[in-house]
Amino acid sequence: MPQLFLALLLLCASGVTHAEDLDIGRLFDKAHVEGTLVIESADTGQRYVHNEARASQPFPAASTFKVLHTLIALEEGAIAGADEIIPWDGTRYEIEDWNRDQTLKSAFRVSCVWCYQRLARRVGAAAYPRHIRQAHYGQLREPFNTTEFWLDGSLRVSAVQQVGLLRQLVARSLPYRASDYDILKTIMLTDSTPAYRLYAKTGWAARSEPGIGWYIGYVEVGGQTWLFALNLDTRDATDLPLRQRIALDALRAKGILPAE
Repeated sequence: MPQLFLALLLLCASGVTHAEDLDIGRLFDKAHVEGTLVIESADTGQRYVHNEARASQPFPAASTFKVLHTLIALEEGAIAGADEIIPWDGTRYEIEDWNRDQTLKSAFRVSCVWCYQRLARRVGAAAYPRHIRQAHYGQLREPFNTTEFWLDGSLRVSAVQQVGLLRQLVARSLPYRASDYDILKTIMLTDSTPAYRLYAKTGWAARSEPGIGWYIGYVEVGGQTWLFALNLDTRDATDLPLRQRIALDALRAKGILPAE
């Protein structure tokens, strides 16, 4: 009986674990960085994982929260659409692209912190816990600062949970309007070729030690949709290009994106 119980336990465990993907692991090794990457088919559930233990470990959401935040802001009436103007108040920021009026579309593209902080004030603190819980998006420590919680570590999320959100976005299974989903998809579009369309968002939790770089999104290719979420330790800003490089190289290594 003990042997049978052990066998059943191992069988169940095998259904929820995934072998280390050596192709992806080599990309992290080559870059000399620690991190994780989850790639999953939205159609079949097939999954490739590097560093499964880390894939379930929560980290500050940083600007990847702008994906869900966009839906929240639209649903709560904090902004009407992709092209509504968010006026700049003249405050000078280190990132030059922030020093001008923005739209929701441009704010997402340049990851404008002040823009989404303004939207957060319009949404109000009371609305966020409900939206975050219904999306099963990480853990929100309460009480929290309305304009800082995705930046200061109060909202933490794992790569697996990021993929879970993306799965719901693609299926449109969260209770948001079709028009909200349409707007989000428009502003998430990062690259479009005859072969594929890439929708993605970067993030950098620079306040943590080490810093955490994120790259999450999905690819529509050949009638299929593939979701992905990467995070890695960053030593400084010079490591940030590794986020996209490793993720896109991994998608190519698995035959999802065409080779360059």
